[in-house]
Amino acid sequence: MQLAEIIMFINPEETILGTPGCQITELAIDSRKVTDAEHTLFFAIETEKNDGHLYVPELYQLGVRNFVITKVMESYSECTAANFLFVGDSVEALQRLAMKHRQRFHYPVIGITGSNGKTIVKEWLSSILDDKYKVVKSPDSYNSRLGVPLSVWKMSDRHDIAVFEAGISRPNEMRVLADIINPTIGILTNIGAAHGQFFQSNIRKIIEKLKLFQNVEVLIYHDDNEEVNMVLQLPEYAHLRRISWGSADSTYPVSMRPAETGGTVITLGGFDYTVPFIDSASLENVTHVMVTLLHVGFTPEEINSRLGRLTHISMRLEIMEGRNHSVLVNDTYSLDTNSLSAALNFLDTQTQMGKKTLIISDFEQVGKLTEEDFRRLNAQLKRHGISRLVAVGSSFEGHKGVFDIGEQLFFRDTDDLLSRLPDLPISYEIILVKGARNFHFERVVKALQHKTHLTIMQVNLPALAYNLNFHRNRLRPDTKMVAMVKASSYGLGDVELVNTLVSQNIDYLAVAYTDEGVRLRKRRIDTPIIVLGAEAHSFEVMVNHRLEPEIFNFYYLQQLEEVLARHPEIPQFNIHVKMDTGMHRLGFDLDDIPRLIDTVKRNPKLHIASVFSHLAAAEDPTEDAFTRRQIALFGRMTDQLCAAFDYKILRHILNSAGITRFPEAQFDMVRLGIQLYGCSEIPEVIAKLHNVVTLKTVITQIKNIPAGETIGYNRSWRLRRDTQVAIIPIGYADGYPRELCNGRGTVLVQGQKVPVIGKICMDMCMLDITGLRVHEGDEVIVYGEGNTVSEMAEAAGLISYELMTRISQRVPRVYVQE
Repeated sequence: MQLAEIIMFINPEETILGTPGCQITELAIDSRKVTDAEHTLFFAIETEKNDGHLYVPELYQLGVRNFVITKVMESYSECTAANFLFVGDSVEALQRLAMKHRQRFHYPVIGITGSNGKTIVKEWLSSILDDKYKVVKSPDSYNSRLGVPLSVWKMSDRHDIAVFEAGISRPNEMRVLADIINPTIGILTNIGAAHGQFFQSNIRKIIEKLKLFQNVEVLIYHDDNEEVNMVLQLPEYAHLRRISWGSADSTYPVSMRPAETGGTVITLGGFDYTVPFIDSASLENVTHVMVTLLHVGFTPEEINSRLGRLTHISMRLEIMEGRNHSVLVNDTYSLDTNSLSAALNFLDTQTQMGKKTLIISDFEQVGKLTEEDFRRLNAQLKRHGISRLVAVGSSFEGHKGVFDIGEQLFFRDTDDLLSRLPDLPISYEIILVKGARNFHFERVVKALQHKTHLTIMQVNLPALAYNLNFHRNRLRPDTKMVAMVKASSYGLGDVELVNTLVSQNIDYLAVAYTDEGVRLRKRRIDTPIIVLGAEAHSFEVMVNHRLEPEIFNFYYLQQLEEVLARHPEIPQFNIHVKMDTGMHRLGFDLDDIPRLIDTVKRNPKLHIASVFSHLAAAEDPTEDAFTRRQIALFGRMTDQLCAAFDYKILRHILNSAGITRFPEAQFDMVRLGIQLYGCSEIPEVIAKLHNVVTLKTVITQIKNIPAGETIGYNRSWRLRRDTQVAIIPIGYADGYPRELCNGRGTVLVQGQKVPVIGKICMDMCMLDITGLRVHEGDEVIVYGEGNTVSEMAEAAGLISYELMTRISQRVPRVYVQE
């Protein structure tokens, strides 16, 4: 599209054209995802976490010449050849452009919304439609007010059909997405508990989602939800043509039974379809796909022949432990040039390994690449420091001469790679696995994983970044921040998580003991690290690894001086002085300050980087008077100390609760701990934080037990009615506390809370799932959104810190990136 046409569509308030006549093929809102600078239009968007206007000069240097902005910055003065379009709201401008672009095309557009399953239905449906049609679809999970317009922009005359998903979390968000997508076919997936806190009722949430389908020719849905059925009876939906499936009264009655060869046989419309899934969520999603394919003209035989190739989809980039001390980045969800650029950019933030390996397949989702495309790819991989390329597919094999990366391996197909994978010398490296869906690279990931356990702890890295910036935005601009990452970041893991904090420009990290800091240094973390539990015997190690100790008494200060005397090469060494303001755990007292000043001044190697104290009860309103006395005493003590030195000493006393409740006491720095990880002892804060940790497992067996029987050890739980019982593979050896047994604890199954019954065993526990349509293999959320760590800690009579740090190391940590 010509820039002149775009100007007409978005109607900017003012334009400055340095290079008129540009052709625009790409839209971007993230400076890291620009792949074709010359033909990109960048929308500078301000968010809570960032401001796109800051990246305009950098993008200009990379060759971008077209920008939609809402303000001018001094640094733009050198962008003399740029085209600037001034608008009141850059998000609205992006949406308006996408809406106009959508109006140019008249082929079928499938719109998908719901609480769960949107992305999986889109991916499975697109992969089968691709056999007959040229499909354009939402990349990844692009379903928001920003993702939807970027998806719709991908529509072109080369396509025959479009598949887009739309997600909302609050009232009044769907209308604009509906106007952009303007679907002709609608699919309503599962309606669950997600985002329920933002709607007056589930009915209101359903009504909001159904706004996507006001103008569709047909709506496809599962008729098992009585609230959905009730809403669809309202007069405003009378015009909708509906295709329902499920019950005997639906358009397509459905029955299911186990397949003899594994999987499930789904009988729909009098035809038996065999699918490779047994869990209820996948069975519901795949049935949506089957009904939609029937509607667009596929025969039952054509559908059945294609269902076997569908696989479970990981919808996010995942970081996990690989074999031989390697780190595995699983991004097998999709493969195109944009998603590869995003994955490589993310890989740059993972500094823990010096060697980078890329395992990649042919780009079958984007058509045939030219030799020039492969040359650009080679340059891109070198720019991102890829040291070994493992490529699969005939296109890569045909262009192997283009690549001059240090080590290159080419395989004709995935089976060929898997047969030789055991001989690949993999160790102490980070491996990015990126493949087109039909290459089934999930098998490669499984072969490279260090261990598998049906129970995993999933750590949401974007949620961690959100919580960090949520607190940062409530500080003065000049207030620094320490992230508490002691005890392996409260049990969530260390380096993979810490890399996210580093990428968000955290000022300091804090650990409890020296070995924790050493581990971070060995994994290439260079951010300043405070060791809060510094022990005198480890000072030599701390000096060697540039770790900065907490000093809280004269004995330790003397021991450190003796170590520093053996290091003439170190002119100055940072220490962090602890003051005791009333917690009476560690720290110097007020009377110690003159001697402390004299000792530090006599040794030029000693440099006080910060002085701090610890609040004893910042979260407790009944102790606010004591907390304010602590803050006041800290002010007097540090005024005396800081006045004695001619350099800046950072002062900090606020912990997580203190940041929230005593913002006037920010001083120079604050320490963010448990609230960084989505937990808090302050109810109003929990509602504003994003969930970081999800402990999940699966149902391994289901039993029907009659009333009067007992469950588990010591027969402590007697059934009062006939009960359907599910067994899940998590127990106290995994860190699931026995305090939650016999009905005190709950887990989420299909979005519903169900009780833990009987005593929790070492490796498993039992659930009452009576009344739910549940299958073996279904996912269970032990802790997570809707069943938070904070809630379960309260039920167990524990604190969130204890519950998180209990999770055993035998439970794999998987880090997800949107």
